[in-house]
Amino acid sequence: MTSILVLNGPNLNLLGTRQPEVYGTATLADVEQLARDTGAAHGVDVACFQSNSEGALIDAIHAARGVHAGLVINAGAYTHTSVAIMDAIASVELPTIEVHMSNIHAREEFRHKSFIAPVAVGQICGFGTDSYRLAMLALISYLKGQT
Repeated sequence: MTSILVLNGPNLNLLGTRQPEVYGTATLADVEQLARDTGAAHGVDVACFQSNSEGALIDAIHAARGVHAGLVINAGAYTHTSVAIMDAIASVELPTIEVHMSNIHAREEFRHKSFIAPVAVGQICGFGTDSYRLAMLALISYLKGQT
């Protein structure tokens, strides 16, 4: 069975209580369940991992090689700062969808730059928790060669 790894970065463990006016009231557990349900509906297994540590996220990306067919990643603030995460994604050569609940292009200027976008198949942002469902569907379609 095809497997996808959903990675969530710093502060996403606080979903549901952190800035609900920006991120809504869904929890990280809700987001992970949405990803699993979306995968299951399409015959895809989904593993989830969250860390506030850049190194742990890089280790998870490295460990995904040969185990998962692709990645969905919300690197949080590391999106805008981490060349190391970008290099890790490029190194494992797994198709990756970058995802954000808020529209990063409509927020502060520093959020407009993504180090992940150049090594991702695509980016989905601005649809709240539905961004994860859309990212899953996009990656599943990509893996099936439908894009």
